[in-house]
Amino acid sequence: MSTLLADLTWEEAERQSDGSVLAIPLGATEQHGPHLPLSTDSDIALALAKAVSRERPLIVAPTVAFGSSGEHAGFPGTLSIGAEAMVSLLVELVRSASPTFPRIILISAHGGNRRCVRQAEAQLREDGHDVRAFFPSWSGDAHAGRVETSLMLALAPDWVHLERAAAGNTSPLPEILPRLVAHGVRAVSANGVLGDPHGATADEGHALLRRAAAELTAFLDSWHE
Repeated sequence: MSTLLADLTWEEAERQSDGSVLAIPLGATEQHGPHLPLSTDSDIALALAKAVSRERPLIVAPTVAFGSSGEHAGFPGTLSIGAEAMVSLLVELVRSASPTFPRIILISAHGGNRRCVRQAEAQLREDGHDVRAFFPSWSGDAHAGRVETSLMLALAPDWVHLERAAAGNTSPLPEILPRLVAHGVRAVSANGVLGDPHGATADEGHALLRRAAAELTAFLDSWHE
């Protein structure tokens, strides 16, 4: 039977909820340079959840493909719901799901969602919900660089336009963060890239995904230890 919640009937969801954790992948619809699709963060979050669902009793909810992406507002195609709406959305989703799925994990692959996810997690746990948040950690470029390009080459190579790939601002993130926060990504990178996508490979992307899946699996296994 499918591990994707959207594929199930309500009776199947009821049967599969026993002993399963509900995973809600969190992404964004935002620019990822001239070479990666707007869906990059959403694609990565969903792929990670699906990978782990093959190893553990994890039911994967439809991806939340809109997030807090105001810092990318200067680029066409970016759709952001803002921080306040993101927190409210997560709180209501978990409240709605909890009667069926006692344990829920929020898997966020968009860095801009972190504060919102942590705020929602704290509020929900204070209200008695057994919810956790997981953020895959990638060492390397901050945005649309080698890491995310490698991941997308592994997941959806036809959506990656390597002929358009170009380095953006390669300064360490702490150096540019104040200006980025104040004025958005476009103020620090004309093409929207924070890093350098050159050298990205599908093999590296598969390795990164396997590592993140192992970390998420360990996180799930230690939940109630």
